[in-house]
Amino acid sequence: MNKRRFTRSALACAALLLAAITSQAQPLSNKPIRIVVPFGAGGVADVTSRVVAQKLASQLGQPVIIDNKPSAGGIVAADTVAKSAPDGHTLFLMSNGSAVTVGLFNQLPFDMVKDFTPISTLGYFDIGVLTASDSRFKNLGELVAWAKANPGKLNIGSIAIGSTQHLAAELFKTTAGIDAQIVPFNGTPAVVTALRGKQIDAAVEILTPIMGQINSKAVNLLAITGDKRSALLPGVPTAQESGVKGFVASSWNALAAPAKTPPEIIARLNKEIAAAVNSPEVTQKLREMNVQAQSSTPEQTAQLLQSEIKRWGDVIVQAKIPKQ
Repeated sequence: MNKRRFTRSALACAALLLAAITSQAQPLSNKPIRIVVPFGAGGVADVTSRVVAQKLASQLGQPVIIDNKPSAGGIVAADTVAKSAPDGHTLFLMSNGSAVTVGLFNQLPFDMVKDFTPISTLGYFDIGVLTASDSRFKNLGELVAWAKANPGKLNIGSIAIGSTQHLAAELFKTTAGIDAQIVPFNGTPAVVTALRGKQIDAAVEILTPIMGQINSKAVNLLAITGDKRSALLPGVPTAQESGVKGFVASSWNALAAPAKTPPEIIARLNKEIAAAVNSPEVTQKLREMNVQAQSSTPEQTAQLLQSEIKRWGDVIVQAKIPKQ
């Protein structure tokens, strides 16, 4: 009798354990997962999210769709996700731009830290300091030396005020200890045109959209601002290697869910995203765009976001950029 009761009890416990494991392994329903992207279609962030989404859809056996909602500071996309059901089916493509937004706006309809649960990074992509192909500056050291000898005369182009590129240019000024003018343009094509037309002396820009210009030698890449050299451009030094110690700036993308999303759903999504990001096909596709595929734990992603909020917030204050 005791043996029978023990057997029934053991079977019951095993069934409960199996149910718990199954529940944890399959916390998502079969409805589509939507990734809300705060940028227009065709940019590096959009393409990165689409590459990962395609692999996720294959792994999960359910649709993963991209919903582009571009707006100033990515506010519309972030607000959409922050107010969505915390069920793992609406995700936000978070980026360093999300961190910048916190320091740029007086008031947001959400809290970037409290209203989101970061899941994992997707990848990092390089920013570079560039000149025209026939510029007098052949390396970053020459450009910095000239700027120090001619205070206020160096003109550095970037896209709009408050963008990652603009703030990276401001960070370059302070870390290099130079007095230079930052000239904002309404887009990357305008920056490249001004650079090649000698309207500006240098530019700070994300490399992915101008790899064609770099490869064709239409512009000269003096240095990369990441913490290590690009796998696609191994001959180009980092800014730190070029003598500007402390000048490290790169762009990144990550996925986040609304706050209060159950931990088991976050864990499942993190596992699937990591598998997708680290798969050979995704890694190769992103590498071709000069994006370094890299996943992370939810805790690491949250720490990255908070450190970036502080870092870029300090740059915004030092550059005296008025809040919007």
